[in-house]
Amino acid sequence: MTPAEPHLSELPLAQPSSAWRSSSGPSLPGQTPAGLSSPAPDAPSPGKPRRIALLNVKYSPNLGDGLLSECLEAELARTFQTIAPGTQVFSIDLAGRRSYPAIAPSRRAALIAALEALPAAARRLATGLALWALVRLKLGRHVRRGLAGCDAVVLGGGNLLTDADLNFPMKISGALAQAARLRLPVAVYGVGANRQWSDAGRRLFGRALGAAKPAYAAVRDARSQAAWRDLLVPQGVCPAMLSGDPGLLASCHFPRPPLPHDAPLAGLCITAPMALRYHATGPEAGTAADARAALDAWYGTAARALVDAGFRVALFTNGSPEDRDYLAAMGPAWILGAKGPVTMTNPFADPAEMIGFIASCQLIVAHRMHACIAAHSFAIPTIGLRWDVKLDSFFALAGRGNYIADTASLGGPALAALARQAVAAGVDRPALEALIAGTRSDIARMAAALACAMQPEKAAA
Repeated sequence: MTPAEPHLSELPLAQPSSAWRSSSGPSLPGQTPAGLSSPAPDAPSPGKPRRIALLNVKYSPNLGDGLLSECLEAELARTFQTIAPGTQVFSIDLAGRRSYPAIAPSRRAALIAALEALPAAARRLATGLALWALVRLKLGRHVRRGLAGCDAVVLGGGNLLTDADLNFPMKISGALAQAARLRLPVAVYGVGANRQWSDAGRRLFGRALGAAKPAYAAVRDARSQAAWRDLLVPQGVCPAMLSGDPGLLASCHFPRPPLPHDAPLAGLCITAPMALRYHATGPEAGTAADARAALDAWYGTAARALVDAGFRVALFTNGSPEDRDYLAAMGPAWILGAKGPVTMTNPFADPAEMIGFIASCQLIVAHRMHACIAAHSFAIPTIGLRWDVKLDSFFALAGRGNYIADTASLGGPALAALARQAVAAGVDRPALEALIAGTRSDIARMAAALACAMQPEKAAA
């Protein structure tokens, strides 16, 4: 970005359109599913300040979750200043966390390994009992205290409508039950959904969202929209629109540091093979268990290739403990093998630190979706490493389908060439500005719908 160009955070707030947009073709953020059309709600006149709770996993060690939560908090609060000045927007973490975790050794990797070693039936039983106890004994009180004095609830954003051993189905069902007891209006915004739900998970999601009767429902990509349509609508849940991911607003709510004056910096985001294996939903999911040695070798090759392409390289993670442990174990060998300017970043304490690093780069190479989304928001070219269909969905939305590849087919020379091409081509700035404006407009529409759905005594006109 040259000094003469306006920063993306200076874009004006896009105003809601007078009617929902609809199309018989592919939907974009802000559009209803094809064939549906309903008038946009008019927000009430400015009234007393409100308290709006977001249900998400803001304080996950994966700082991508914190990034999108902070962006949604900030943008929804900003939008509500024209509806009810002084409105407070805050997050209730669905795992019961109250702050970003300290950077310290974690038992998470050992726990995932132990779960993977169990037969599927035993794993479901063990996790089911643990989750039942957690939801009943801890999370119920945590959510109930957080919702005290609230006027509305938003479920989002993040990859929440997924079912890994009933984790999110049980937590979301319990949290929405608390909101129902308080008769709070509910909206769903910017969530991801997949189809790998157990029968029990499908019933839990369906009952919880059906009872909530969302005043507004929007998911972040077409695959999530199709999963919602096929798995939830038959259970009586309203259809979902498409919306922009809140992380696209990173450049609107986080400052960009000064760019370095020496060789361009490429951020190589390190993701542990264990994380790829446990969470992957794409075509690599079935073979990732045997790919540890290949991934070890690939990251070393990638660092050397980026050096050969003229970059300084910084190895970093989004914060997940298994990723940090993997980088700590393998990073020194990758640095020695690269024979050039390669460093390891210190772990980030919070999303602001992570964004400060990402925004100082000229290229990001990553499996992690929100590392790519944050970089794209700042108009930084990205190369995605395919592992989960959600990443394909984002790169398609961003118009960067030529810059996502499997590590198995992206050798050193190919990566070096793709990196040079990505930086030379840059980011389509008008398209990016449209994505950001569309996301702001989506959140404004949700705010208007939510304000209208608030209880009459709390939605004073």
